[in-house]
Amino acid sequence: MLMTTGFVFATVLSPSILSVARAAAAPGQVVINEIAWAGSADSSTDEWIELYNNSNQALDLSNWHIDPGHTTSNYKILSGTISAHGYFLIEDHESAVSNITADAIIHTSLINGGDSLKMYDSTGQLIDTVNGSAGPWYAGNTTQHATMERIDPSVTADVATNWASSTGGSGAKSSNGTAILGTPGAVNSKANGSSGGASSQNATVDFAASSSTLQTGSVLTLTSKVSNAQNLFAYGFEITYDPAVLHYESASEQSFLSENGTVSTSFQSDLQNGQPGTLLIADARTVQPKTGVNGNGDLFQIQFDVLQSSATAVQAANTSFLASTSADIQTQFNPVSLNAQQSQLPAVVNFSAAPGPQRYSIVLTWGAVAGADKYRVYRKDAHGQLQQIAETTQTTFTDADGVQHGGFIIPSTNYVYRVTAVQGSAEGVPAETAGHDDRGLKGDNNRSDRVDGRDLELLAQHFAETDADQDFAPLLDTTYDGRIDGSDLIDLGANFARTYSS
Repeated sequence: MLMTTGFVFATVLSPSILSVARAAAAPGQVVINEIAWAGSADSSTDEWIELYNNSNQALDLSNWHIDPGHTTSNYKILSGTISAHGYFLIEDHESAVSNITADAIIHTSLINGGDSLKMYDSTGQLIDTVNGSAGPWYAGNTTQHATMERIDPSVTADVATNWASSTGGSGAKSSNGTAILGTPGAVNSKANGSSGGASSQNATVDFAASSSTLQTGSVLTLTSKVSNAQNLFAYGFEITYDPAVLHYESASEQSFLSENGTVSTSFQSDLQNGQPGTLLIADARTVQPKTGVNGNGDLFQIQFDVLQSSATAVQAANTSFLASTSADIQTQFNPVSLNAQQSQLPAVVNFSAAPGPQRYSIVLTWGAVAGADKYRVYRKDAHGQLQQIAETTQTTFTDADGVQHGGFIIPSTNYVYRVTAVQGSAEGVPAETAGHDDRGLKGDNNRSDRVDGRDLELLAQHFAETDADQDFAPLLDTTYDGRIDGSDLIDLGANFARTYSS
């Protein structure tokens, strides 16, 4: 925007982090990494400046300031911290980046023709300079409102060749909801992957969707995939989604961090404060000595029910991170965009689940749907995720041993089933029901109709295994939680020496 006169004020939103290093920073340790000097397509006042921390420790930015050169007033940060290999977002006003909370709000007035930006720490030491000559900006433009991005944060010299116009977005929105051609709080679109430091390699996280088209009543599976991970030891994600469009069902760890179960990890997931719309997911290795994993792979998987056919996006907020054993890893988190497609098929009616004609089976029945070509049958697994167990043209199906992702019915265990009608590639609104088979004893792990020493031996042979293990025995998982542990031993003990007779 054009320069305006007036004083500069600041409203700081981010609290200080405990135990932040307060020693004077070295020049280049924190750099001005991206500048939205042209505002946005929504407003010329949608200006922001992003800082990046090249160091391996969090730094206190209290009383740092940026001198824009054209005014006697500086852009002063009253208080705040920047995490190791992290970002600090200064916004002209809170809605300048409407879907990312500012780390500090400081009224800026960047001249479209070019400013000289010099950043000083609290002692007055010059830390970074951008466009020191106050000539035209090195990059960015007013036609697309592309930001000016630093190509390599570790190159701290004030050179035009280290800057480029942004060519991609990170899912950030400007004041009226228009997509920003820039990457506030994320790796720059023009970054070359050479940012310096122990964790300087750029990693990328993408979401692979089971379908890019949302059909009302269908199940959407998103798999988080990481590329170019270097010494990955832990991660934390803040996933945002529209709860009017998607209903969160479950999240499960995938194989990359644990190296297919050969390394101990702790996976956590839940809705923030139990409220739809924000999902927190975290995982970390619990090993000694501490080591990370390199390369590409799947981090976790999320299942959503599609409530309505509406275009939407799922993305990782800027608080998300990947970390090595010593520092955060510079990472580009890419959102996934989903399109709308309206399903024409209603839910099946009279859907029921009851014990089948043979023991250890459950028979499902439902009413036909006009126009349906076939029906898809799903069962929730031990982690609450829906697994397709059948596709049939009939209006009945029996879940029993031999059914892929099904069978191995545990007596008195409630199983949740879903059926959708299918016409072409479109699935109808889902119908759900639950059923169980009481014929038998929990803890009768070899189905001999008696709980005895053989059942205990079997459990001991597979104790501490999970369903990620190749030799996992589903019949021993009497609590249906995906692992063979003390809970299953309690079931066996409760029924020990009992026999079953039909």
